[in-house]
Amino acid sequence: MLPRAQVDEVARRFAAPLKRYFGARVRPGVDVDDLVQEVFLRLARRAEGGDLQAIEGYVFAVANSVMTDSYRSAARRLPAGYDAETGLEARTDAEERSPERILLGREELAAVERALLELPERTRIVFALNRYEDFTYQEIAASLSLSVSAVEKHMMRALAHIARRRRTL
Repeated sequence: MLPRAQVDEVARRFAAPLKRYFGARVRPGVDVDDLVQEVFLRLARRAEGGDLQAIEGYVFAVANSVMTDSYRSAARRLPAGYDAETGLEARTDAEERSPERILLGREELAAVERALLELPERTRIVFALNRYEDFTYQEIAASLSLSVSAVEKHMMRALAHIARRRRTL
């Protein structure tokens, strides 16, 4: 576990940025403070300490994971046919909801998830920040202390790997 002093320092440094981060990304009614608290709980459970100067990328990667878990949990509680984006009853064709189409979609999603897990951690974080959090390459570079060129290379590596793995389905 991280030393309490280090967790306290991270909490002081990142509480406000995490509230802004979650506030801009979650739907109204989601308790942002709970999400921030979960980030710090996960950080506190982290096995080893580290340089506080280089922890920013890790903090936001954990925040991304917390937010993803929150979305998944909320999605499981939605009624069938509910569109979380619009807040309306979703209208779908029978083909879109066919068991075959659902199975194919799940298999493809599982293959992409497996491909992402095969990537090095830094490449996965860069990909997630860009594709799931809409960070620009410049924002990713600044938050992870990388050059924009390095971010571009991580993205190219991730996209090429995912494309290769999807072709092997």
